Amino acid sequence: MSPQNHEQVVTQAVMNRYVNVEKTKRDVLTALQHYRGLGPKLDKFVFRSGTSRYLLCLEGTIPVTYKGSTYNIPICIWLLDNHPLSSPMVYVKPTPDMLIKASRHVDQNGKVYLPYLHEWNPNSSDLPGLIQIMIMTFSEMPPVYSKPKTAQPPGATPYPLPYPTNSPGYMPMPGGGPNMPYSPAQTGANTVYPPYPTQPGGYPPSTTPYPVYPPASTAGYPPSQPPTSYPPPYSAGGITYPPYPSTTSSVPTGQATETSGVTGTSTTTSTGTITEEHIRASLISAVSDRVRAKLRDSYGGSQAEVSVLRQQQADLNQGKIKLEGLISKLEQEQTELDKNIRVLREKEGEIKNVLSRLSSATEPLNVDEAVTTTAPLYKQLLNAYAEDQATQDAIYYLGEALRRDVIDLDCFLKHVRSLSRKQYQLRATMIKCRAKGNMAG
Repeated sequence: MSPQNHEQVVTQAVMNRYVNVEKTKRDVLTALQHYRGLGPKLDKFVFRSGTSRYLLCLEGTIPVTYKGSTYNIPICIWLLDNHPLSSPMVYVKPTPDMLIKASRHVDQNGKVYLPYLHEWNPNSSDLPGLIQIMIMTFSEMPPVYSKPKTAQPPGATPYPLPYPTNSPGYMPMPGGGPNMPYSPAQTGANTVYPPYPTQPGGYPPSTTPYPVYPPASTAGYPPSQPPTSYPPPYSAGGITYPPYPSTTSSVPTGQATETSGVTGTSTTTSTGTITEEHIRASLISAVSDRVRAKLRDSYGGSQAEVSVLRQQQADLNQGKIKLEGLISKLEQEQTELDKNIRVLREKEGEIKNVLSRLSSATEPLNVDEAVTTTAPLYKQLLNAYAEDQATQDAIYYLGEALRRDVIDLDCFLKHVRSLSRKQYQLRATMIKCRAKGNMAG
């Protein structure tokens, strides 16, 4: 599908269905531009509650490099109608000749779980970043593997092949390395799904390039055209095991030596038949690979738990600092409040003493002497202020008398002129008193 068709399909899918049309369209087209193996389509998605909804999905393959070879992993990315506010839903869709390999990132149903999805941020997260994280994750732990071959067709040669075959009774095929009989994925317009690392019997992929040998039979037969060379000697746990016997052995063809096998005695020849050492090496390699995989998974899970606990510890430490600051602030406020309460109680005691003294006095209180000043300048200022306020009240009541026709206009103007002159003199006196006493205002 051409980029023009992609844009047309995306536009029709997001129109009248998605909240953020422009953001969703731009994000999808950017992902399709970088990853040509994906294609957009509008399809029905059924949720766990049973409800269904037509959503835009990106379906196809992404290139994943695993141990030097590139494979196309089939995936499907569903976008919710409020994208990018909600994280997408990602699934691995294996072809009929593939099986899902469950891990901490992919479940049995093929759903993908990544920290990038869990910590999805509408402002910084996008589809190209998600696909890049998936490629990096799948390159370490492929989510699919090819189905094991069921049975050998009739008439097939029973002799050892250049590459080992899968047998449920012996070591499984490693997931990669120099013995992986799969060709890299071919890129192009007519891209087909390549074989994926075989993983029968539940064993994890091997990280050590040990050769794997076919199951032993009751009697060994030399191949009609034996291979020209065999894998070099390999080692497991520091022990070196012999390679396949050379076809140019000095022992004549057909001459056999009796050795004890895994379940009994088996006849071995010098033309490449499996010996007890080969079977033992395969079993040791399989067990060591499985133990290493278990330890790696356990270590990864422990590391994730430790990182979560460290984050929680950092959050708790920050909360502790905030609580200590609040407690210190409350203690300061409590001290200030106690001080204010003590001052108020002292003032309350003084007021009570004054009231008791006034109530016990026999002579009547002189209002003019109730307020006294400490200096003649202050007394002059106080008297001028009192006369100024009284003059202001007199002018106000003269205006009220004029409004009610109690006095005529000539009388009003005469008294107002006299009072205004007096008020001017009083205010001039107050200004001089404040200047003399170095008082503000």
